[in-house]
Amino acid sequence: MTKTYKHLGTISVFFVAVLLISNIASTKIVQFGPLTFDGGTLLFPLSYIFADILTEVYGFSRARRVIWLGFICAAVMSILLYIVQILPPAADWPNQDAYNAILGQAPRIVLASLIAYLCGEFLNSFVLAKMKVWTAGKSLWTRTIGSTLVGELVDSTLFILIAFAGVLPGALLVTLIISNYVFKTFIEVVFTPMTYAIVRYLKRSEGEDYFDRNTNFNPFLIRNAE
Repeated sequence: MTKTYKHLGTISVFFVAVLLISNIASTKIVQFGPLTFDGGTLLFPLSYIFADILTEVYGFSRARRVIWLGFICAAVMSILLYIVQILPPAADWPNQDAYNAILGQAPRIVLASLIAYLCGEFLNSFVLAKMKVWTAGKSLWTRTIGSTLVGELVDSTLFILIAFAGVLPGALLVTLIISNYVFKTFIEVVFTPMTYAIVRYLKRSEGEDYFDRNTNFNPFLIRNAE
């Protein structure tokens, strides 16, 4: 019998919401002190925190299903935004150029986000799951930060290159990759105490502390976890 969890659905919803909101916010490049990054970076690191929580508590297989759920939702959003963009605007609606300038970039940005996020999230969850077994479940901070260092490097590099190559100057692309990576990793470190608190609560509440000792880590294998 498949085990029922009280909070898995809620965490999954927050994970998907963070992904979708980040994709829209990424259409603007912002300046934050010495760092330059896309607006989605302000929120997107939370998706890695949710992925850490999912993998740590419920295991890689369940995290994998949520990652693919986010992929499907983001793809649907991108397709809808593109369809709305190419449909003729009403004769008395004057904002087509504004829509094209902002949301018109969404399909490419979502494509970049999907590719980068699939690679980054799966690497993040894989590293965390493996490290949990290696550390026998001790020192959670080493897993959350260590997995983020790997996942975010791949995510930031792929996202910036796919989303903005040919649109932004090369020097700015490098600046964005570095700024994104530093900022996202910083957010993971800052939120570590909160991650600890949430993980402790969920493990007690759900009666689960999953170890991926015999897990098939194929990212394309989507099935119910045992």
